[in-house]
Amino acid sequence: MIPHKRIIVALDVDTLDKAESLVETLAPYVGCFKIGLELLTSVGAQKIVEFIHSYSGQVFYDGKFNDIPNTMAGVAKAVADLNVKMFNVHASSGIKAMKAAVDNKGTSLVLAVTVLTSLNEDDSLSIFGVGTREKVIHFAHNAKTAGCDGIVCSPKELEMVQQLGSIKNLLKVVPGIRPLWANNGDQKRVMTPGEAIKAGADYLVIGRPITKPPKEIGTPMDAVEKITEEIGSVIL
Repeated sequence: MIPHKRIIVALDVDTLDKAESLVETLAPYVGCFKIGLELLTSVGAQKIVEFIHSYSGQVFYDGKFNDIPNTMAGVAKAVADLNVKMFNVHASSGIKAMKAAVDNKGTSLVLAVTVLTSLNEDDSLSIFGVGTREKVIHFAHNAKTAGCDGIVCSPKELEMVQQLGSIKNLLKVVPGIRPLWANNGDQKRVMTPGEAIKAGADYLVIGRPITKPPKEIGTPMDAVEKITEEIGSVIL
């Protein structure tokens, strides 16, 4: 895969005006734009998807669906009808619910969210009763059983997933990516772009390091160029 196609820019904003300059500038130079709950709620799904498509950009619909199978089937069809490249479901919804989404995905890819990158070991133990590594493995196996195309996990679990033959071939879409020149923010389990690609990531979800880069880095385009160079130095 061409290095820049591995980059998914997280549009963590609340208006089209704030997203417009990013999409217009970066669409030819990144693989996808992630639209999350803030933008989906404030603008509306169809409007923002059509807006990104108008610049020939592709969409990762980050709705993190988690509901009963019947509802999951319906929302998957609705999202697939928007012609998005990929969308995600929570693995905690269970195998039947994930399979219902997969059965109605159309041409979109379905990703199962495992353990959020904002959670550390204590958080995972409190929520799931087990550590992050064990829970990611459990959720990844369930996602594979349900027919999902890939998982969303932190870069810290990539090497472990790559060693497990039954789930190795799932696409790995990885948030928690922070170049050495960026602040970690609220992410707990992080890696640099190059480290994550070497560990087995297929796509990197990157928000603030691109959308609000440090002054010494320059513009969002400058940040994308630096990250693309780092990815290229690892895979070429």
